[in-house]
Amino acid sequence: NLPKMNQQQQRLAKTHARSRRYSNQHRRYFSIQQHQPPPLPPWLLGPDGRRPRRLSPGVVGLHEELLLFNQWVAPTPAEAAIRCRVVDRLRALVLRLWPDARLEVFGSSRTGLYLPTSDIDLVLFGRWEALPLRALERALREEGCATDVQVLDRATVPIVKLRDSLTGLSVDVSFNMPNGVRAAELIASFQARFPCLAPLVMLLKLFLLQRDLNQVWTGGISSYALTLLAVSFLQLHDRRRELTLAPAHQLNLGTLLLEFLELYGRNFNYLTTAIRLSHGGAYVPKEEVQLDGAIHSARPSVLCIEDPLTPGNDIGRSSYGALQVKQAFEFAYLQLHRAVLSSTSQPGMFHSPLSSIVSAGPDLLRYREWAAGPADAL
Repeated sequence: NLPKMNQQQQRLAKTHARSRRYSNQHRRYFSIQQHQPPPLPPWLLGPDGRRPRRLSPGVVGLHEELLLFNQWVAPTPAEAAIRCRVVDRLRALVLRLWPDARLEVFGSSRTGLYLPTSDIDLVLFGRWEALPLRALERALREEGCATDVQVLDRATVPIVKLRDSLTGLSVDVSFNMPNGVRAAELIASFQARFPCLAPLVMLLKLFLLQRDLNQVWTGGISSYALTLLAVSFLQLHDRRRELTLAPAHQLNLGTLLLEFLELYGRNFNYLTTAIRLSHGGAYVPKEEVQLDGAIHSARPSVLCIEDPLTPGNDIGRSSYGALQVKQAFEFAYLQLHRAVLSSTSQPGMFHSPLSSIVSAGPDLLRYREWAAGPADAL
């Protein structure tokens, strides 16, 4: 009989399997690209919905496409209203159970940096002798307002996960965690300082989502960690003063995206370097950030980001597959670089550099079509 793998060996095996899967996907993509052009992305459709918008050649065209992509992917008023109604239904349920409790939105739903199908992060504040994870689970099941209800009581931050029965949106509910709200407020302050932050993060979020690298528990990185990577990149950029003054459309977002992907896909030293955002940002040795953190972990942190709200806490400690994220960023850099050069050498041809790394995706398109329909049932 073969010996059983321990927990760390199982994680490594999953990571290697995911690496092989991505490599196969990339090879298939290259093969397809050699024989047929990519389909027209919806963000490049003209006002008539048929004829494509033409982009400038080179990196200027990539900048133009990023602006169009962000206009397209931004939540519509109907989609924002749907998310509000999901929260309202859960708030009504919670107040029936615990009239003195308070339910607040945090994460990307609070900052606005969410994709149409992104999870909704909620935190429930109240006074309990023990966290009422099971009580909330029972109430959700009895009420019939949620499906796929799960209690993760052994997680670092215990949560109740659920899927809203009317919209299909996923919701995570944590308890008495004020740092979630504080983190959202911190990200909002970074957005105000760096107008180009949101366009970069929205594209990168879809890129990681489509590679199953947007969740810590699947080996990816969290939305919070991704946003902090982008903030650090902007803080330490050679033109950081310009980046804090100019609106996004006056900067070259294409250049910034390529520089971000080159930094974290090719140049950043994940082995020894940690990212610090406080006091204007810096790169520091990992030992300064991890301190006691490495002692409590069976494996060293690959991606080390100091929590700006809790110094000494490593945001990336649980992202055991962070090198897969690095690999994906490098792939995106090479693909976009190739697409930009191609558009320069063939200026008369239709081109969409972003289509070499992201697509609208059938799930997203189906949800948007549904969300645009009648809202009476919600």
